[in-house]
Amino acid sequence: MKAKFLIPLVLFVILVGFLAVGLNRDPQEIPSPLIGKQAPAFELPQLADPEKTFSPESMKGKPWILNVWASWCVACREEHPVLVELGKLQVAPIIGLDYKDKRDDAMAMLARQGDPYLLSAFDAKGRVGIDYGVYGVPETYVIDKTGVIRFKHIGPITMELLRKKIIPLLDELK
Repeated sequence: MKAKFLIPLVLFVILVGFLAVGLNRDPQEIPSPLIGKQAPAFELPQLADPEKTFSPESMKGKPWILNVWASWCVACREEHPVLVELGKLQVAPIIGLDYKDKRDDAMAMLARQGDPYLLSAFDAKGRVGIDYGVYGVPETYVIDKTGVIRFKHIGPITMELLRKKIIPLLDELK
């Protein structure tokens, strides 16, 4: 008889436990099945020079950052000054993946706001974005020197995220 009254209490404690765990998680960190796995291979034309192509294979031997962006993305414009600062620090090459964009609009944005990228690959149809599991732009990946994805961030990068997570991770991967 007493056990019957304890069931709601036990369920309440379990529910509070799940809520406590959920509230302590970073909503920007969504687990990705790609973490710890080889970055998907691709070959795309470069944004600034469509005659040249880019492939992640060319980055093997050094950690690098892949930033998925687009000129139509408001959050990307907010993030862009942080990327420009990161580019000045030269902690790792930053490769842009211009996602479902118009070439002229993307080039105009980089001319207007600065170009933090070593280069940008032009993913006009978004096929590579699908392979990377892009939810939306901006998204950022840290890829180690063997081509394995070590970190993924959804949403704009902040200076705090750079200082606390991305730069220490890149230092560790060197």
